[in-house]
Amino acid sequence: MTKAVLLVLLVLVAVCSTQGKPEQKNIPKRGKRIPQTLSRGWGDQLIWAQTYEEALYWSRWRNKPLLVIFHLEDCPHSALMKKAFADDKEVQKILDEDFIVLNLMYETTDKHLSPDGQYVPRFLFVDPSMTVRADITGRYSNRMYAYEPVDMKILLESMAKAKKLLKTEL
Repeated sequence: MTKAVLLVLLVLVAVCSTQGKPEQKNIPKRGKRIPQTLSRGWGDQLIWAQTYEEALYWSRWRNKPLLVIFHLEDCPHSALMKKAFADDKEVQKILDEDFIVLNLMYETTDKHLSPDGQYVPRFLFVDPSMTVRADITGRYSNRMYAYEPVDMKILLESMAKAKKLLKTEL
């Protein structure tokens, strides 16, 4: 009887110790990382969220802004932006250290993620309070959340704004 009680107690302790703790991904700080298929070419060394819900969870838990990229594989604008984005070492470094990232090839049901329509490529920032930052835009008035390869400096400014708002508003 005592062995059975101890066994049950041991199982309960094991179950309780694993629940409530978010999964820790083994993210090396140095060296080469194993490429992820979730990157879809946008930055193989970055750790990409699988779903919007997972990205929101990680953003809130790690208190980091989320960058959501909408794109299509067969879109020439997406392909050009993907190459410029993946080749920009400064963008990749800042994303790796300070952001949660998600790229989607489909629209979500969250209408806040298409404040001015559904087009690609589209870059939206979401803060850890799960607020879509509609005030962080690119330079185009007809596609407010679009960036082109020549706009990497503007994208960096938008990323800096997302980080700054994180510290001042939350």
